[in-house]
Amino acid sequence: MKIVIVRFLILLSAVISSICFAREISLTFDDAPTPDSVLMTGAERTQKLIAALKLADVPDALFFVKADYINPQTAGRLTQYTDAGFHLASHSFTHQSANQLGVNAYAQDAYKAHLALKPFANVLNYHRFPFLHYGKDLTEINQLQNLLRELGYKDGYVTIDNFDWYISSLITKAAEEKKTINYEKARDFYVKSLYESIEFYDAIAKKSLKRSPRHVLLLHENDAAALFVGDLIQHLRSKGWKIISPQQAYKDPIAKSFPAVAFHKQGRVAAIANSKGVPEAELRHPSENETYLNQAFISAGIIENK
Repeated sequence: MKIVIVRFLILLSAVISSICFAREISLTFDDAPTPDSVLMTGAERTQKLIAALKLADVPDALFFVKADYINPQTAGRLTQYTDAGFHLASHSFTHQSANQLGVNAYAQDAYKAHLALKPFANVLNYHRFPFLHYGKDLTEINQLQNLLRELGYKDGYVTIDNFDWYISSLITKAAEEKKTINYEKARDFYVKSLYESIEFYDAIAKKSLKRSPRHVLLLHENDAAALFVGDLIQHLRSKGWKIISPQQAYKDPIAKSFPAVAFHKQGRVAAIANSKGVPEAELRHPSENETYLNQAFISAGIIENK
């Protein structure tokens, strides 16, 4: 009897430990509402994403809106996201680089997006810079942060960067060229590539922060996400990750720790590491490279020869 009790306590301890120390991650999607593609209409993409997130019991997801995509036909897709319990936030109006536009032009663009989002429900006061370009230098970065705060916005940073947008473009391009796509291999490639990036940036966080923060994953409202985000969520949970809401993630202490560096294009964790002396070259995963992904995509056998 004592042996049984001891074994039960050991098992219970292991379960409690796994729950207490589960790494946490939230899902955010840029560029909504993305137009139709050869693979699916925008409306179909929205329906697939909502279905996948609901089936996976995701507590919330945040869709960063490229506001010049909003028109009478696409506005309903944003409403579908909010009706499903998800939230919207700002991703600028024209999706131009703040590094190139300059402070005044970027601020005007951000304000135009601010007005475009006013008619919608479930809008959170977060702004995410296109390309994660915060400004061409530290002076402009600080000026833009101040201007966005005056508009009532918080920084919609990410902690985990990746090239999911390019993976999706490779799949879409293959479909446009009427090539035969092995979707099982495409799914595995998508999940593997993103998971490697997730572990990469979490390792940087553990080294720089001495802990795993509440992560904000950068995704895009694209075809690959519509097809495979459910598989990614399942894989994350199988590895001990807990899916949390972006609102929870943005309560992590790093939300109040804006690094005084010009390097922000790989996300908040990388910027913090850079502020502590880690070179930029060490803060970018190898898969964040088009040539690398082109070669890996071919090697994965996703395009089948007839």
